[in-house]
Amino acid sequence: MTLVVGLPRDERATAAIHLGGMLARSLDEDIVVCTVVPPPWPPGMGRVDAEYQEYLDRSATDAIDRARALMPADCAATFVVAGARSTSAGLLEVAHGHGARLLVLGSSTAGVLGRVAFGSVADRLLHSSPLPVVLGPRGFRCRPDSRVRRVTAAFGATEGSAELVIAAAGVAAQAGAALRVASFAVRPRTPLTAGIGSRAEDAVTHGWAADAEQAQHAVLGQVERLPRRPSAIGSVVGYGTDWAGAIEEI
Repeated sequence: MTLVVGLPRDERATAAIHLGGMLARSLDEDIVVCTVVPPPWPPGMGRVDAEYQEYLDRSATDAIDRARALMPADCAATFVVAGARSTSAGLLEVAHGHGARLLVLGSSTAGVLGRVAFGSVADRLLHSSPLPVVLGPRGFRCRPDSRVRRVTAAFGATEGSAELVIAAAGVAAQAGAALRVASFAVRPRTPLTAGIGSRAEDAVTHGWAADAEQAQHAVLGQVERLPRRPSAIGSVVGYGTDWAGAIEEI
């Protein structure tokens, strides 16, 4: 099997290559590194279009050369320059042609370092791709021998959540990694003007968390019965006054 790394021609390239290499090593997959350029326009009266196309082709070749230098030596990689009207369409075409199981992208340069930020290509692919999209935080880096050590599945005990956990367990098992099921209890701070205080809301939050933990244990029971299981399994509930706080707690 194969994973496709979308190769931008800017600072995001390093993050995409690092993330793709770690995933390929962990999942024992080959890599296709692909950068997309528009197809040439029909020749016109002047040289402007031809010169611009030459510039695009040259920048794509330079990006591929830099990617070769960044790719870890233990990863089997193929490098492709694809012509397509849009980057998302080109990446999907290459992924289909190589039977890829994952698309790997870097975050937008407009995002904060260490955080995921959607660019136009990632936003379109996240809404239209028929295969999973892996989006790395801006500036992602890892050591050349890094592997996935743990997969966390967000679990809300709603319809479809169990299927998500089972799928994540399959990824963790293939990578030889642990699986963690995470739920989040988010409760905004109680206004000082509230007459009954925060005790009632605390009781509701902790009651919901207890129900979530019970549901977590049930779905982890399904994971334990899988023929191929993660290296370890566990669960956690993150508490916070907003989503950022709840996620950061775990």
